[in-house]
Amino acid sequence: MHKVLTDKKTILLLILPGLSIYTFAILAPIFLSVYIGMTDWSGIDKPVFIGFKNFKTIILSDMTFWKSLYHAVLLALSYLFIQHPIALTFAILIDKVGGRAEKIFRTIFFIPAIIPIIVTSRMWVSLYDPQYGLINKALELFHLGFLKQQWLGDPKTVLASVIVIMMWQGFGWALLIYYAGLKGIPEELYEAAKIDGATGFNMYTKITLPLLKPVIKVNFTIAIIYALKQMETVYLTTNGGPGDASQFIANYLYIKAFSSYQYGYANAISVLFVIVTLIINVLFLKVFRAENYEY
Repeated sequence: MHKVLTDKKTILLLILPGLSIYTFAILAPIFLSVYIGMTDWSGIDKPVFIGFKNFKTIILSDMTFWKSLYHAVLLALSYLFIQHPIALTFAILIDKVGGRAEKIFRTIFFIPAIIPIIVTSRMWVSLYDPQYGLINKALELFHLGFLKQQWLGDPKTVLASVIVIMMWQGFGWALLIYYAGLKGIPEELYEAAKIDGATGFNMYTKITLPLLKPVIKVNFTIAIIYALKQMETVYLTTNGGPGDASQFIANYLYIKAFSSYQYGYANAISVLFVIVTLIINVLFLKVFRAENYEY
């Protein structure tokens, strides 16, 4: 066995299949996108090489690109500071309920995660309908008609409305991951803390949250990645409108490639999108430095 592990040819043969798949499935498309991003190409005729012109245009004068990135950052912050605290709170409450009720609530809260995105999107479009939507009807019922809005048609409310939809869709996954983390904390730690006189709140701040740090890190990473690559919900609800008030990078890229037939420009956006994603994830990992946790 030692000879196998020290034989460079054997090691190369063992890693070659995985390395080949990684090269052709990930690295090659990235380099191809870089090349296509340096061309003026509609996706049909012959591409014309123009160097870094597309990249300069995007960085220096494409305000929709920067606005789309800003919206993605807002969505990520909404996940981290609104959705996740609520999901963690409900995960703790469900964990403490126990019995059959725990299974029922766990299932109920996970339902949004298993509903197809197209169904969820159409449902929320109906809820937001300014004339027949349930939200405006409920406001009328409670004598709050002055709060009625054209939720998806008004540039002032559309972004918040779309973010609510996406937080609702991902709530079940966030809750489930926190719930699984809570189940991994030994009950003996809480019993020992009770003997030492710890109260319920102290146990959560001194035991639960510190031991959940690896889970929180994973959940935050997933949330940031999901926020950056968000497209389907935007496309199915507003398509980035009105104007670019609810535009996100992935949807903007799709519009440039398949609606405006600016295939080279769209690939330049995709390359910059990958770079921005890497930078954000590196910064995030620096904030949440890897640590060793022991139960």
